[in-house]
Amino acid sequence: MTDWAIDPDTVLMLKVSAGDEPSFGVLLERNRTAVIRHLYRLVRNRDIAEELAQDVFLRVYRSREKYRPGAKFATWLFRITRNVALNWRRDTRRERGDRPLAELQALSLEPVDLAPRPDQRLVEYQRALEIKAAVESLPPKQLAAVMLHKYQGMDYAAIAEVMNCSIPALKSMLFRAYETLRRRLGHLAPDAPGR
Repeated sequence: MTDWAIDPDTVLMLKVSAGDEPSFGVLLERNRTAVIRHLYRLVRNRDIAEELAQDVFLRVYRSREKYRPGAKFATWLFRITRNVALNWRRDTRRERGDRPLAELQALSLEPVDLAPRPDQRLVEYQRALEIKAAVESLPPKQLAAVMLHKYQGMDYAAIAEVMNCSIPALKSMLFRAYETLRRRLGHLAPDAPGR
């Protein structure tokens, strides 16, 4: 039996496809938070993430009659989510300009440990900003792949399905992304010179 055949969300979506409206509400409730979190990581704005999530679920609903479970529902859902986020990033690139670091500095980051001294917290805060800026500066497809891999915890097969690419192409994309991050953030490693 395939994984998607026993996936409860796939079963719900099949009910939605058959015209069962209440199942869509259940599906929305079960997946809304994960979709918003993923969108937030890609667009870095809570309000926009919530707005884009509405678009994602509207697309899911409009596609209900064409839905065919070839994989788990989450794979299909995150492919739609990724496409909506990438489209938004592409369409608003000129409006946003190149100011992701300024946007990041506006974020309120709570320190993980409240015990460190203020100067230690400031160093950690700056470090977190630098890491977020480096991740956000990745090309959109690499950013989406890293987010699905690191923050959604998806395996290569599921990410490849979402990204609509082969597993070797995905591994190559992730390798390039992580190499870029290592290059940009190598100075933050504990054994880096000057630390």
